[in-house]
Amino acid sequence: MDDARAERALRAALDAGATHVDTSDAYGADGHNERLVGRVIKDRRDEVVVATKFGLAVQEGEESRAFPVGYAFRELRVNAEPRLIRGYAERSLRNLGTDVIDLYYAHYPDPGVPIEETVGAMAELVRDGLVRRLGLSNVTAAQLRAAHAVHPVAAVQNEWSMWRPVDADLLATARELGVGIVAWSPLGSGFLTGGVTELGAGDFRHNAPRFSAENLAANHDRYAPIRTIAARLGLTPAQLALAWLLHQDEHVVAIPGSRTPAHIEENVAAADVTLHQDTLAQVAEALAKAEVAGATLL
Repeated sequence: MDDARAERALRAALDAGATHVDTSDAYGADGHNERLVGRVIKDRRDEVVVATKFGLAVQEGEESRAFPVGYAFRELRVNAEPRLIRGYAERSLRNLGTDVIDLYYAHYPDPGVPIEETVGAMAELVRDGLVRRLGLSNVTAAQLRAAHAVHPVAAVQNEWSMWRPVDADLLATARELGVGIVAWSPLGSGFLTGGVTELGAGDFRHNAPRFSAENLAANHDRYAPIRTIAARLGLTPAQLALAWLLHQDEHVVAIPGSRTPAHIEENVAAADVTLHQDTLAQVAEALAKAEVAGATLL
C-alpha cells in the first residue's frame, strides 16, 4: 500500500485510542515500516508504546541461519548474534526518529545462538538507555525461562487467535514469571474477520496453507458458528475474535493490523466488549469442533 494511506491508517489508530504500535526492522525494504511509524508518531511520541524487533534484516555480508516455518517459503533467515544487536537497535532508532525503544524484541530465536547470549546483549541496551523493556517473539517456554534468568522479559509475542491456540506451557510460564503476552495475527491473517473467501493475485497469504482454495473453503464453513455468535451479540466477527482473546488472560495485548480507518476503529472498539461466561463457553464449544485445515506460519 502507498505511504499516504498507511499513515492515515496509523493516525486513525492513535486517534481511536490505540497506544501500542508494533513494527520491525524487517517490515519493508530498508526499514520502510519503521520509518513510516516514525513519521506518524513524531509529534505524538508520549502517546505511544513503540515496539520493534530485530534479527531478520541481516546486513549484507553477514551470515544467517534457517528458522523453519510452515509457509510455502519454508524458512526465515535469522542472525541474533550479540555483536550485531547494538547496530540493529541503533538502526531502528534512526528509522523511528526516537531516542529510545519502549519494547525491543528478538524477532525469532537464532538456531545458532543460545537465547541467553542474545538477551545478554539486549540487556546492555537497557543499561545504556537505548531500550526500556525487553521482549521475545516466537519462542518456547524453555527459551523464555532461560532468557528471563538473564534479564527480566516484559513481554513475549507469539501467534494466538481463535484459529491458533497459544502453547499452554508458554502461557503458563509467562504467567509464572509475570511476562505479558502480545498476540500476533489475532485475526488469523484476516480470516477471522469473516470476509475472506478468496485471495486476489499477489496476496501474500498464497504462501499460507490455510488459505489454499480447498482449505479456505473448509475453514470458512467450520467457523460459521463463530460468525453466528457474533451476529447474535451485535458484533462483527473481528470484534468477537479480539474480545475473546482479551478475555483469555489479564495480560494479553492484541496487535491486529489493518489498512482502513473504519476497520481500525472497529478493532479498537473490541477492547470495550465484555463477554458473559455463557458466551465464552459457547465460543469454546464452537472452537473445539472447528478442526482447522492447513498450517500457519509457525
